[in-house]
Amino acid sequence: MAAKGRERPSGWYMVPVMTFFGVFAILPMVLVVYLSFTDWDGFGFPSLSGGGNWSRILEDREVRSSLVLTLVFMVLGWVVQTPIAMMIGVWAAGRQRNRAVLSSIFFLPVLLSTAAIALLWNSVLDPNFGLTQRLPFLDQFSFLGDRTLVIFTVAWVLTWQYVPFHTLLYQSAARGIPVSIYEAATIDGAGRYKQFFSITLPLLRYTLITSTVLMLVGSVTTFDTILLLTGGGPGTATRIAPLYMYITGFTGFEFGYASAIAVVLLVFGAGLSLAVTQLTGFRKMSSQQEGS
Repeated sequence: MAAKGRERPSGWYMVPVMTFFGVFAILPMVLVVYLSFTDWDGFGFPSLSGGGNWSRILEDREVRSSLVLTLVFMVLGWVVQTPIAMMIGVWAAGRQRNRAVLSSIFFLPVLLSTAAIALLWNSVLDPNFGLTQRLPFLDQFSFLGDRTLVIFTVAWVLTWQYVPFHTLLYQSAARGIPVSIYEAATIDGAGRYKQFFSITLPLLRYTLITSTVLMLVGSVTTFDTILLLTGGGPGTATRIAPLYMYITGFTGFEFGYASAIAVVLLVFGAGLSLAVTQLTGFRKMSSQQEGS
């Protein structure tokens, strides 16, 4: 009996996904854009204000400084987190002794909530009772009080918090690299470092791009750790744009203006992500599996 041709899959299976995406992604973005043209304190109904919020953004120096600070944290986070996550991920993908136990320790921050991480490091870095006050040569530094030092302190805390997640990406990708390639390189006399830079690193390029995009998007959405750790201080030293948006809306009750800042962050993050994928050729990626 002749086999019947396969029927084309129905498009109905897309309905739940598109409904979820529309309700929890598209609709909120449309509402935020609408609120950016209103004057609303969170009570009653929003009243249209035209382009007043957008004119204010163009004149608000704090918006510009917060965006610059966001960009600083973005670059600093990528420069620090990427090599650490890649090295630990490649190492965790191997078969070293005690690898599983040590990997579990490295991945502990993933299991902790943002509030727990912020409170933990706040206690460690407390200038009066923190752990740093009991260590030689560290008691003279105010990690959360110095306007310059606090930037690197927050960058370190964010690195400690998010490196395990990116490590998982690199670990998974490194395990997908065929062992036969390393065996052939070993026969040709390539050492460990030569194999890493000639085989591992090139084959992790798409994972590197994915991790980079996630870091960029995370930089324009993460603010809770900084809010609980420094509150944006000292002064405005760590008041990045997402935190400034939060303070404007939920402390100043200027939800219309906060929505305008949110739209700026949306365009800022989406533009950076599209630029990375376009410049790196990520859209034209092809399969890296054997036989593909």
